[in-house]
Amino acid sequence: MLISPAVLALNGVSFTVTLMLILAAGFALQVVRHWDITSGSERQLELERRTYLIATLVTWSFAAAVVSLLLFVYNAEQMASQFVGAMCATGVLNAHPLGWPTLFLKILIFFAGAAWLMLNRLDNQAPDYPLVRVKYWLLLGLLPLAALEAGVQLGYFLGLDPDVITSCCGSLFTADGDGVAATVAALDPGWSLAAMYGLGLIVAGLGTVHGWRARRAASGVGFALAGALAFAAALAAIVSCVALYVYAHPHHHCPFCILKSGHGFIGYWLYLPLFSATALSLGVGLISGWGRIPSLTAAVRADGRRFTALALALFALFYAVATYAILTSNLTMTGVWW
Repeated sequence: MLISPAVLALNGVSFTVTLMLILAAGFALQVVRHWDITSGSERQLELERRTYLIATLVTWSFAAAVVSLLLFVYNAEQMASQFVGAMCATGVLNAHPLGWPTLFLKILIFFAGAAWLMLNRLDNQAPDYPLVRVKYWLLLGLLPLAALEAGVQLGYFLGLDPDVITSCCGSLFTADGDGVAATVAALDPGWSLAAMYGLGLIVAGLGTVHGWRARRAASGVGFALAGALAFAAALAAIVSCVALYVYAHPHHHCPFCILKSGHGFIGYWLYLPLFSATALSLGVGLISGWGRIPSLTAAVRADGRRFTALALALFALFYAVATYAILTSNLTMTGVWW
């Protein structure tokens, strides 16, 4: 499996990102130990000059991590034909115990990286860089996560065996099975849609409030929590209900088959806005707590409003696509409102 170009690229990206974060971590240690904005020493001036270089390095690292997440999912879809029993990415991820942990770690790095970039942008707008130690302490915490993801992914690809018969999505995402996936698939479609749209309304309301009061930490944190809950509810609704309408089949719950060309790649139109909106909402919650620092007050307000508006727009796009998939489907289910 390691000789596949996509697999080589994925491992190369993950280990390159880890290496770049190691380099950034060395600088981060110097910052947390020696940073003093009031000092005019040569060391302080050198730290100030290098901080922009390191921030650019980290930005490109997290951008590469996003590409890695997309490529990992796409590659899993393409590899399905190489495993007996696999019909989509679900079977490929099930082919080794490290498949799903690799995906979850990539998603976690995506959210953490997006939040760090938003915090870094906020700090760079203040002349005294009041968050420089905070953001580099956080960066030190992200390094083990990136290294773990690279190691787990390598173990996953090393352990893949094409001769192993894996399980397809129909056996995992089924209401009659066991496990978390089966539990989500068994959720009542009407209630899962109610939760998805209900939390969407809550996100819209809290986002509007935070847009007015972008200096208030409470409204920003509330918006972030609502965004996280809306994200979870949306994923559950996709598996338990929305996917059924996409497939026009009452028993096909797979969250990956909707990425196929046969369904118009509608999965990408669902997942990309949803993940991006959730990342922005979490970032808004992170930056909203720093508005009481005088040099950051204006930046917190401006960025809070900007990122909240963008998050709401992306959430709206997700709900519009989900609604379109439901209303244009040939499937009719009892127990739902129409």
